[in-house]
Amino acid sequence: MASKKVSKNTICLWYERDALEAANFYAKTFPDSKVGDIFHAPGDYPDGKQGDVLTVEFTVAGIPCIGLNGGPTFKQSEAFSFQIATDDQAETDRLWNAVVGNGGQESQCGWCKDKWGLSWQITPRALTDAIADPDRKAAKRAFDAMMEMQKIDIAKIEAARRG
Repeated sequence: MASKKVSKNTICLWYERDALEAANFYAKTFPDSKVGDIFHAPGDYPDGKQGDVLTVEFTVAGIPCIGLNGGPTFKQSEAFSFQIATDDQAETDRLWNAVVGNGGQESQCGWCKDKWGLSWQITPRALTDAIADPDRKAAKRAFDAMMEMQKIDIAKIEAARRG
């Protein structure tokens, strides 16, 4: 039996046991996201039993991923994050509030963590444009404003950019 077509490069994310819950949350929260195939363990393994959900294929904002229910051995860290570009304050607020409001936690400079410990950068395009401003003084003012924020406030970034 031939295997079905799997993406050449897929991000594998380790979860203690909630990969399916996480995948469902991402699918309902982020545009261009969905849950794909769910695979159950064909036998017992160190942190699970035969029949438990072992892996979940899902897409987050167009990026193919696999969630692995691997047990408590490894934890997520800020060394990996999804950066989601937002178009306006309403989208920034909606995504930030969804992640934080579902058991997540706020961090600095547009970063937050979901309840499974995965880091997200909810990054307005206005911020990216501001810190790339060819006027380096304007870029620094915007950057300095960002450094004081948790969730990014686009109006404050734009005001800082203008001086």
